[in-house]
Amino acid sequence: MARACAICGKASIGGFNPQSSGMNRVRAHRRYLPNLQQTTLVKNGSTEKVLACTRCRRTLTKNAR
Repeated sequence: MARACAICGKASIGGFNPQSSGMNRVRAHRRYLPNLQQTTLVKNGSTEKVLACTRCRRTLTKNAR
């Protein structure tokens, strides 16, 4: 999985587009993507840039305080 959170492993999931489920019942497929942003993470004294979801980024800043 290329587009997944490096911390929690959250990835994209499939589903149906809610606007396309009307009277004709033809449901269009879509993908729900996680909100991934590039973050610097300190591991063993070295910094590395990883893709992390916004929930993990928020938790990291809370633990740093």
